Amino acid sequence: MTPRISSTPAAEGVIAQLKERFGPLMFHQSGGCCDGSSPMCFEKGDFKIGGSDVKIGEVVGCEFFMSADQFEYWKHTHLTLDVTPGRGSSFSIEIPMGIRFIIRSRLFTDEELGNLEPVVYYES
Repeated sequence: MTPRISSTPAAEGVIAQLKERFGPLMFHQSGGCCDGSSPMCFEKGDFKIGGSDVKIGEVVGCEFFMSADQFEYWKHTHLTLDVTPGRGSSFSIEIPMGIRFIIRSRLFTDEELGNLEPVVYYES
């Protein structure tokens, strides 16, 4: 199966540091404006998932969710979680480290589209 999300070695290193400090983690990407559309990292369970969210996969054992509206725009796109220097203006737990998570994207190939991992839609 073709995963919908992956991560760079740099992102994986940050996730490992955050897991050591905070324990299990989760990610959510909303459809908000500005930094609201950036991936945010939380301690698992600190962000409440509801009927407007979709689980698109996992990165380094961390569930990655996206708002269903946002997913409609991104469903034909492979996402790669990465990090970049700079403090974002979100509630994501990596912000005090002077870095922030970002998404890099590319369209799926026709072959990949025919073999995508399923998503999980949540009910309120």
